[in-house]
Order: sequence, then structure tokens, then C-alpha cells
Amino acid sequence: MGQLTAQRAAEIVARMRDRTVVVFGDVMLDEFVWGDVTRISPEAPVPVVDVRRESVRLGGAANVLANLIALGGRGVVCGVIGDDFAGERIRQELRGAGALDADGSLVVDAGRPSTVKTRIIAHSQLVVRADRERRTPVDAAIEARIIEVLRRALSAADAFVVSDYDKGAVTPRILSEVLPLAHEAGIPALIDPKIRNFDAYRPATLVTPNHHEALRLTNTDDDTDDGMAHAARQIRARLGCGSVLITRGERGMVIVEGDNEPVYVGTAAREVYDVTGAGDTVIATLAAALAAGATLTESAMLANHSAGIVVGKVGTATASADELIDSFKLNQ
Repeated sequence: MGQLTAQRAAEIVARMRDRTVVVFGDVMLDEFVWGDVTRISPEAPVPVVDVRRESVRLGGAANVLANLIALGGRGVVCGVIGDDFAGERIRQELRGAGALDADGSLVVDAGRPSTVKTRIIAHSQLVVRADRERRTPVDAAIEARIIEVLRRALSAADAFVVSDYDKGAVTPRILSEVLPLAHEAGIPALIDPKIRNFDAYRPATLVTPNHHEALRLTNTDDDTDDGMAHAARQIRARLGCGSVLITRGERGMVIVEGDNEPVYVGTAAREVYDVTGAGDTVIATLAAALAAGATLTESAMLANHSAGIVVGKVGTATASADELIDSFKLNQ
């Protein structure tokens, strides 16, 4: 596999700027409570965190969108929020990030809370995470509203991402309506999957399970290079999708594109502080690059570098276009 030059990376990133990506999935709000630990509680053997500051970031499918915008692209995210303060905060954060149609693209379901993940971090280490969510699938009325939003958004899309966190927004009915629309329009459809909906991800251009998911889906424990390539082929045959890219953490990625030989992409991370949201960064970069006309291998190399940047940051993070191009310059 050849290397992607900094010049070619810059060309692809420049073309991302006039591309629009539609993201559909489970939108979330990531809350962070930052502090220090200097003592253990007298009530129980747990650390006492002295809170120094708090912050919020877009999470889940909304973080995919944040990554797209950080790379210079345009995007809209469709998902479900509750009729609550967290839902309104998600809208505010999307507007602030520059999302398209931040008010009209989110469907309010008064019967469920907005998904919120609260992480307490001390000395750059996660102490505990608290989740507020409802994971049951949305009802038929909400499904119909989501389909309507996606039909409208896909009419102007250059790529489509399904970011499934198994929180209930992504359902087989919605997928059966919108994935054929993208396919008929020639729009690349990229899926960040979960097990529950797996057989509904069709037709798809690219499916991106992590290695744990790939092992479960193929009922194997062989995580060698050859084992992962075999798993990717099995997944591709099961779904009839164009390509499969398995993310492998510190071991990079393996790509099976059509009937071609597998391609292995080594990790680009220099220091790993936090893997929160790295999968969102990968699929956002893949979608933006494919929309810009890059090959799948080129897109994977860009995504690998983007992920290498965000895991070097603490908390839910994004990689900017300049950071991405600079990371290729450092390797030359």
C-alpha cells in the first residue's frame, strides 16, 4: 500500500469544503465534569472529586457532524431529542457548530429524554460515567417524521452516514426507506453499525464495524490480520455491501473493497489519552473524503490520521483540516 502524500491529502481536504454530508443516528450530549482527587470519601472507598470546571460537547451522531464541520465540510444531522433542557442544548451546540438546518432536522419525542452521557474526569483520567437515556426503538409516528426529514435532506447530499449507537433512533423501517433512496441517487452510504440492526443495513456502500463487533458477527475469535480479513469478507457477503472497513484500535484498520485483496492501514496515533468519539471521527472523515472523490484507501488513510489526532486529546474531540494536513507533513 502506498503512502498518501501531504499534497494529495490537502487536495482532498480542499474538495471537502463544497460537499454536504447527511448524518442520521443517535444524537447525544456529552457532559464533562473536570476536577482533582486528593482524598477518599469517608462514606465509601471511592474518590472525592473537587470540581474545577464543567463543559459540554456534541456526542454520538452529532459528534460525527461536528467532525465533518471541523474538517471544513457541510452537514446536517437527523436524530431524536427529548422535550427537555438537554435537547435544547443540543440544538444550541449544533447551531454554534454551523450545522445546516439545526432546528428542523431534529425530531422531538416528548416520551423519551435526550441522551446525555456525563463523564467525571480527574487528572485527565475518567473516574465514572453516568448515562441518561431510553434505548427502546422510537414509535411509528416518530419513524415517519424521521423518514420525512431524511428524504428532504438526501435530495442535496453528497454522502450519507448512519451512526447507530443502539439508542433507538435507528430502526429497520427507517433504514429500509432511506438506504434505497441514497442508493438510487448514487449517494455513498456509510454505516457505523450495531449488532441489533445489522441485517437491516442494506443497500450500503461501506460498513465500518470495530474488531469486537466483527468477531461477534462472524462468531470467531481470530483477530489476526488474516482473521480480520476473513471476517470482513463474511460481513460483506452477509450484507451484500460494497466494502467493509474494520477498525482495530492500535492495530489500525483492514479494508475489503469488492473482490480485491485486503488492505491494511497502520495506526497513526502518537499518544493515546482518550478514545472517546474516535469512531465518530473515522466515519466522518471517510464520508467527507469519499464525497470529495477520494478512493476508499485514501479515505481510510485520512480517517486513520484524524483518529490519531483526536485520541491524543482528552474528552470528545475533533480534528481540524489544518491538523489533518499537518499530520501528513510530519510523516514526510
